[in-house]
Amino acid sequence: MLTSFRRVAKSKVGTGIMASFFIMILASFAMSDISNFGSGKLGFGMGSSTLAQIGNLEVSDREMGEAMQRRLQQVRQQNPSADYATIAGDFDQLLDSLIDEKAMLAFADKYGFNLSKRLIDGEIAQIPQTKGLNGEFSDQAYRAFLAQQRLSDAQVREIIASGILQQMMQTPIVANTRVPVGVATPYAAMLLEQRSGAVATIPVDLFKAGLNPTDADLQRFYTANRNRYIIPEQRVIRIARIGASQVAGVAPSDQEITAYYNANKATYGTRETRTIAQAVVPDQATANGIAARAKGGATLAAAAAPAGANAAVTTLSDQTRDAYSSVAGDKAAAAAFGAASGTVVGPIQSDFGWVVAKVEGVKTSGGKTLEQARPEIVAKLTADKRKEAVEDLVDTVQDAVDNGSNFVEAAARAKLAVEQTPLIVANGTSRADASFHAAPELAPAIKTGFDIAPNDQPEIVTLANNAGYALVSPAEVLAAAPAPLASIRDRVSSDWVLEQATNRARTLANSITAKANAGGALADALKAAGRPLPPVQAFSLRRLQIAMANGPVPDAMKAVFTTAQGKAQMIANPKARAFQIVKVDKVVPGNALSQPALISRMQKELQDAVAQDYSSEFLQAIRQTIKVRRNESAIAAAKQRMVSNGG
Repeated sequence: MLTSFRRVAKSKVGTGIMASFFIMILASFAMSDISNFGSGKLGFGMGSSTLAQIGNLEVSDREMGEAMQRRLQQVRQQNPSADYATIAGDFDQLLDSLIDEKAMLAFADKYGFNLSKRLIDGEIAQIPQTKGLNGEFSDQAYRAFLAQQRLSDAQVREIIASGILQQMMQTPIVANTRVPVGVATPYAAMLLEQRSGAVATIPVDLFKAGLNPTDADLQRFYTANRNRYIIPEQRVIRIARIGASQVAGVAPSDQEITAYYNANKATYGTRETRTIAQAVVPDQATANGIAARAKGGATLAAAAAPAGANAAVTTLSDQTRDAYSSVAGDKAAAAAFGAASGTVVGPIQSDFGWVVAKVEGVKTSGGKTLEQARPEIVAKLTADKRKEAVEDLVDTVQDAVDNGSNFVEAAARAKLAVEQTPLIVANGTSRADASFHAAPELAPAIKTGFDIAPNDQPEIVTLANNAGYALVSPAEVLAAAPAPLASIRDRVSSDWVLEQATNRARTLANSITAKANAGGALADALKAAGRPLPPVQAFSLRRLQIAMANGPVPDAMKAVFTTAQGKAQMIANPKARAFQIVKVDKVVPGNALSQPALISRMQKELQDAVAQDYSSEFLQAIRQTIKVRRNESAIAAAKQRMVSNGG
C-alpha cells in the first residue's frame, strides 16, 4: 500500500482529472452542495496560472489542463490516434463551461442559495456506478467510480452543486416560454416555400491533365505548406518491466510450507462432530442424581425423569465444539469433546444451570495430510512471495530514483532487463517501422513516456491487465516538424497537382457563375465553357426538406435558399473535389394556413429556441453580476502550450 502511495505521489501524471464534458454528463444528475462555495482565492490581480477570476473563485491553468486531458480521453475512444491538436477547437468551449460552472457557484454563494449535504448525497447515490450488486449505494463502488473518473469527492460535489443550481435557477425562467401563433406562422410559411432551378458541377479532376510540377514548383509549394506535413512528436521510450518474469525463481521453502500447514490446522485437519444428549437443571443436587443414574446405565432421559419439569432434556446432533459451546458454555463443551463416545460428563455449572451430558456418538470427516495439502499451499505461498518480491523490487527501484539515479542506474540496481521502442508517436505506432506495435499492457508506460520530459526523473507506472509495473523514461525526443520533402515527394506532387487543378476549376466556375448572373441560362453558360463537363441537373425543393433531413445537408442544397431568384451562386465541395453552381429560376412562397400542424410544430421549436436564449442570457447576467475577469494573455499561453506541447 505504501509503495503505491509513493508511486502516485511522485508521478506527474498521477493527479485527478476533471473535465467540462464530464461536467455536462453529471449535470444531468441535478447535483449537489457545499455549505460554502466561496473557497477560491481572493486577490487584486491574477497570476500567470489563473485563466479567469469569477468572484472569489478562479479557473486555474491546471483545471483547464485536466479538462483538456479528459476531453482527449473521450475523443481517443473513437479515434485512438487523436492528440491535443485534434481537440484544439474544443479549448474555448471547455473554458467557457468551467467559467459558467464557477459563476453559478459564486452567484449561489453570494446570494445564499445553499444546498444541503443530504441533497448532494442523494444525487450521488443516484449515479449508476455508485451502486453495489444489491442495487444500493456502495461506498466501495463510489470510491472505484472516483478512481475511474480520476475525480475527488469534492470535485464531484462541486459539479453536482453547479448542475442542481443551474436547474433550480433556470427552470423557472425557461419553463413557461411562449411564442404567439402570429410569430410562428411566417416561419412555417418559409418552410413551405418552393424553389426550382438548376445546378452544375465542375469536377476538379477534369483539370489535372498536363500538370507536371518541376523541382522548383515542389520546393515552393512545400515551403508554403510546411504545416500540412507536420510529423507529430516522436520518442524512443525505454521500459524496464517489474513483474512475474523478474521473480520467477521465488518459491517457498519446505520449512515455510510446513509452518503454514501447522498454522492452518483448522483448514487442513479433520473435522469432528458429536451427538450429545444433555439435561439442564437448576440445582446441583438434582444434577448429581441424574448423573449417578445415567452413569449406572440409564438413558439420560430416564435418568432425568424423576426431576420432572425441572429438567430440560435435549439431544443435539452433529455438533462442532464451537456450536455446542454456544449452547452449553465452554466448560461443558470442553468436557463433552474431551470424553469418549458413551461417556456421561457432569454435572457442570453453566450460565443456564447445571448440565449433565452424554456423548451419544462421534464423527470425523475431511482433513488433508501435509503431502495432500502441499500443492495448494505451494501455489498460495508462491503467489504471495512473488507479489511481495515484486513490491520489494519496486521499492528498490524507487529508492534508487529518489536518491538521484537515472534510468540506467536504477534498472541496473534491480537487475532489470531494458527494452526500447523505435521512434514512435503518442499512440504507440512507428512511422519508421510499420510492423511495430507496442503490447497492449504497455499503454500506460507509453503514455507516461510522452508525458515526462527527457531530463525528468524516470517514473514507475502500473501496467494494464495486471502485468505488473515498469520503470519508464524517454531516451530520445524528436520535436514535431515537417517531414523532409524527399521522403514525401509523391504526396507533395499530388497535392500540388490538386491545388493547380482546383485553381483552374475555380476560375472556370467563377466565369460560368458570372455569365449565369448576367441573365443567361445555366446550361448555356456551361456550354460556352468550351470543354466537356457534366450536364446541369434541374431541381425543385422546399425549405422543409432541409429541416427534415436526417443527415448532413449538402452545401449546394443550402445555397438554393440563400440565392435570390434569377441569380446564381458558386459553392466549393471539397469532399467531392468539385465546384457547384446553383441558379434559382423560380421562387413560390409557401402558404402555412393550409398546414396548421406545421405552424404548431414551428411554434414549439421557436419556444425551445427562445428558452435556450433566455438560459444563455441568464448565465451572461450571472457573469456580469459576479464580475468575471479573463486573463487573456494566460489563456492564449495555455492554449498554445496545451495544443502544441500536449497538455
